[in-house]
Amino acid sequence: MHQMQKPHAGRRRERGMKIGLLSDTHSKKGRSQRMIDHLVSQGAEFLIHAGDIVKPEILEQLKASGLRYVAVYGNNDAKLVEYHDRYNLVEEPHYFKLGGATFKLMHLPFYMTADAEIVIFGHTHVFECDFKNRTLFLNPGECCARDRAFSSGAMLEITQELLRVTHYSRAVGSDTFEERHYTFERS
Repeated sequence: MHQMQKPHAGRRRERGMKIGLLSDTHSKKGRSQRMIDHLVSQGAEFLIHAGDIVKPEILEQLKASGLRYVAVYGNNDAKLVEYHDRYNLVEEPHYFKLGGATFKLMHLPFYMTADAEIVIFGHTHVFECDFKNRTLFLNPGECCARDRAFSSGAMLEITQELLRVTHYSRAVGSDTFEERHYTFERS
């Protein structure tokens, strides 16, 4: 799981595009706002929500961040269809390009084929960061802290040579975000 832990020796660290990731907010507006605020404070330039948004207020939080964003419908988001034209909501699997990489975004982990460089999903409520066959499979975990005693999200930084992932977790009742870092070489 932990591929490389630091940039190549002798090379300066290049700045890439930072993409904030969250999933499974399940109507927890306070926790989703804290995660969005943290991702923005850490330099996110784009936000991705991997589904189970549940409340339109969370879509409004994404929009109010001032960043470009995309959110995919989750299995608990049928009631959000009335907001489809007001927010950047997409159906799964949704393919797009961003930061020089190809993405596949979905909520349910049903389309787990390596047909994009980065596959983002939710639903399981478990953080996952797995690099297989030149594809990064990434689940930011549950933002809602329903199944665990912490809220989870992630930052993906894309450079020309590397994919860097920072997993953020914040214990319920705490203001402090813990971090774990993962770095993978792009082919």
